Order: sequence, then C-alpha cells, then structure tokens
Amino acid sequence: MTRSATPVPPVPAPQPAGGWVSCPACGWLLYRKRLDRDLHVCPECDHHLRLSARARIDLLADAGSWTEAHFAPSTPDPLAFTDLRDYPDRLAEAERRSGESEAVVVGTARIGGAEVVLAVMDFGFLGGSMGVEVGRRVSGAAELALERSLPLVTVCASGGARMQEGVFSLLQMARVSCAFGRLREAGLLSVCVLTDPTYGGVSASFATLASVLVGERGAHVGFAGPRVVQETIRAELPRDFQTAEFLMSHGLVDRVESRAELRPLLVRLLALHGAGPVPGAPAGDGSADEGPSADRAEDADEDAEADDTDADPWDVVQRARVTERPTTLDYLHTAFDDFVELHGDRVFADDPAVVGGVAAIGGRRVVVLGHEKGHTVRERVARNFGMPHPEGYRKALRLLDHAESFGLPVVTLVDTPGAHPGPEAEERGQSHAIAEAILRSSRLRVPVVSVVTGEGGSGGALALCTSDRLLVMENAFLSVISPEGCAAILWRTAVAAPTAARAMRLGAAHLRSAGIATAVVPEPPGGAHTDPLAAAGLLRRALVRELDDVCRLDPATLLDTRARRLARISGDDGRPLQTVGS
Repeated sequence: MTRSATPVPPVPAPQPAGGWVSCPACGWLLYRKRLDRDLHVCPECDHHLRLSARARIDLLADAGSWTEAHFAPSTPDPLAFTDLRDYPDRLAEAERRSGESEAVVVGTARIGGAEVVLAVMDFGFLGGSMGVEVGRRVSGAAELALERSLPLVTVCASGGARMQEGVFSLLQMARVSCAFGRLREAGLLSVCVLTDPTYGGVSASFATLASVLVGERGAHVGFAGPRVVQETIRAELPRDFQTAEFLMSHGLVDRVESRAELRPLLVRLLALHGAGPVPGAPAGDGSADEGPSADRAEDADEDAEADDTDADPWDVVQRARVTERPTTLDYLHTAFDDFVELHGDRVFADDPAVVGGVAAIGGRRVVVLGHEKGHTVRERVARNFGMPHPEGYRKALRLLDHAESFGLPVVTLVDTPGAHPGPEAEERGQSHAIAEAILRSSRLRVPVVSVVTGEGGSGGALALCTSDRLLVMENAFLSVISPEGCAAILWRTAVAAPTAARAMRLGAAHLRSAGIATAVVPEPPGGAHTDPLAAAGLLRRALVRELDDVCRLDPATLLDTRARRLARISGDDGRPLQTVGS
C-alpha cells in the first residue's frame, strides 16, 4: 500500500439532470441547490438521501485536511466470473458511474482538529459490495491507524458481499474482523457510522465491530435484506424493521443521529477518547476543580459539612427517596464538563434504567454509569423507577469493557430500589447479569469510584458500586433489602419499616464507620433536592479529589488494593485459621 503525499481533489458525485430532484421516500420535488444546503435531507419527510463517498468526506472532515491513501493494483477478477456480462466490464462501468476505483475510499483527515484515519464506502460502486479489494482497503485503513496510533472512523453503505468474487469475498469478513480485533487490542478508538443501506457481510463484520456504533437517522441496517427475510420465513415484518431506530430500541447501536449531527458528535467522541483537549479543562495545567457548579459548591461548603453523628435512619430513607432529588442525568449535566451517552447492550435492548457513556470532569476523561429514575410520573414509569433489567447490567458490562480498553477510570452513580424482579428479567438471566457485573468491576484494570446518591438497594445497587472508592452522599443509604421488605419478613408487617431501618442502621455515617464507605459527600442543608446545583458542585469536588488519588495506582496495585479492601469489610481478611488436617 502506498499513500499520496498531497490531497487528491474530490470527484463530484453524479447528479440527476435538471434543477429538481424527486425525494425517493415521499416523491416531493426538491430544488437541487436547497437540497445541497440541507445536506441531501428532504425537508418534507426528513428522508436522508444517499451520499457519495466524497460528499461524506466533505461533510465530516475539516476543510483541506483530507489526504487519500493509494493501494497497489491487485487481481480484479479472481474467478474469471461471467454472468450476463464479464465481471471486468461491470467493474469498469462502476468506476465510470461512481468516479471511484472501488467501493471504499481510504485516507487521513482531521475532524475537529483531531487526526483520524477515514474509510468511507460508496454505494454507487456495485452497491458498496465487499470484495477482495474492499477487504484489502478496509484492513489497510486499520493497519494505518495502528501504525500511526490514530482513531479509525468508517462510514458504511453496502449491500453485502460481492457475489462475483465468490468465497474470496466471503473470507474478507474474517480478514477485516481480524484487523479490527488488532485495533481493539491496541486500545485504539474506532467509530462506525451506519448509513443507508448496510447489509450482509459488511454488517456482520467491521460495520458492527467498532468501539462506538452510530446509525444515521432512517438508515436500514441488517444481515439479510427485508425481501430475503420475507421470502424465507413468510412473516409480516414490523414497519420500522431494520431501521437505525429499530436497532437503537433493541440495544444494537450507541446512537442515532441526523446527518447534521454526525460531525459534532464525532468531534466530541474523539475528544473524550484522547484525540484533542479534554472538554472543560482550562488552558494550562489540564486539570481543574472549577466547573458548572463550583461557585454554588463553595457557598454551600461553608454550611453543608457532612454530619458525623447518626441521623435518624428512617429520615435518611425518606430524603433519599424524594422525587426532586437529583438523578444521574442531572449530575451528568451539572457536575461534569461533557457527557456523550452510549446506548444498548448490543444483544437485546437499551435499558433506560441504566445510563452510561463517556464524560469529562475536572480535566479527566472517564466512563460514567448510573441508575436513572427520572422525576415525573411519566419519566419514572419509562425508566422503570430506576430498577434495571438484565440488559441494563449488560450495558454496564459493555461500558466497563470500554473503559478498560481505553484506560479510562470509571465513575458510577447509584440510586435504585433494586434490580427489576419480574418474570421477564428472570427469563433473561437477571442473577447472571448482576453477578457478571460485580465480578467484572472487582477485577477491572482501571480505577472505579462509586457514589451512592440516593437509594442503594441490594445486589441491584452493588452491581454498580463494587469499587476502589465508595462515596455516600449525606442523605443516601446502602442496604441488603428495603426497610419495608425487611419489616414484612421479620416483623410480619410493612408498618414496621421505620423500626427496620433503625435496626439495620441505614445511612452514610454507619457505612463510613464500618469501613464500607470511604467518604461521605455533604449535601446542602435539607438535602440535595433543596439546591441541586450546590449538591452537584459538592459531588464534583469529591469526585475530582478521589479520581486524582486513585488514578495514581498502577493496575497491579489497584487490583490488589481493591481485593484487600473488599476482604477487610467483614472485619478480617477471610483466610482460614488453619488448613484441614494440620
């Protein structure tokens, strides 16, 4: 593979004749110049018309930053294939129509000032199908990213594998998957933008192997096309079948964005993964305590010191459950400098009771996870009152892996009555999901700082607070069971819930004195809900302090210290006094 030293002038995308274009979705006549200004999105129905590879590059890359990579000639017809026409003739016609030498264009560019390797598919070249040359170029793009330690951004548009190259085309799925596996092992960011359409061998290989998957609004993405599915299983398909929105609801992509939102999102993702300055960090030392709520925090700090004495546990329970109490999303928008939410478990669904993604706080990039309850009745119902299903914990597992891959510390915000106890959760393996999340957290090779911000109910909370540092907000609690549940079992009546809360000594002070919590985060007088901005500032300062401390540890020390901390919670190290038979 050779690469050009100077930018290659873009080849104009073929355009239909005349000054008007008919929208393929709604049939509305669109004036070409207005369509260009609208990024080829129909203003009537929001249909995103297909773009050429060069148009995509112009849309995403900083002006004048594109440098194309060239590849040495290869054997274009491994099977000497002929159908109604010779395969070389089809290739020549595809090149003439699209202006490209193959179905993918590879090069380097800057996006928001961050240098990346960019591989963009062109559906106009034989439907963006993947043959040997496409596999070689996509693998070459991954190799170039490895050589230069750069992020890789791919834009996919493909009908699948190229039939005219037979099994040689099929094996490109393994070739490109291996290349993406090496990227993952090297801890390099890859982002794939899924556009309309992305099917077959491309969708079942590199298109869905990137670190972050972003679907363009309305794009159709799947393994087998809808016609093939209908002819095979003779079933009626959902109206939104295989759309980007369908994938999002089933937990298979991280984001769905309009065309205009793609570049701003890429800029933020690159910055949050190390390609560019940390969002929110001041010029100079690269770290800060200042943030959106710092002033309010300093004001509140004078009056809101954490109380070392035991507050009444039942009062703590009541304050932890106040509907107006700040939630994870509230803190993400006030205590953090930037946050890009990543969705889905990549298996079944996106559980709204668990939110997570990449964020920045005090000059540091982190992965954040947290329970989300919402505030209004509608929000609380939609988020299942902060009680996760198995897919919520599997989303957390995926993001823990993401954090370790990129060397990012993890922050978790815990506020849940407990894991969802329904039959559907059991069918999908609730116990397995919680156990795997606890195990993964306990052996994660990056720091984990957890904060109990409200309720901490049973294993559903512990799945997100097995950590190096466990902070508890002043009016929060962690418990093996709800006081109502304890009262119903042991006192035979839920009316005894206040008595049960006191018997279990619920509250921050007990957690700290028992060595379970490492610190208590003060709240404004009356609780976090009385001044959410001040509460966010207090939380921010505590997180920055703990992250600065724990991020000094190397992975081996981190794992050893974490294991010893967990073992000491019961009062000893858990070792037997003597071995059997001694």
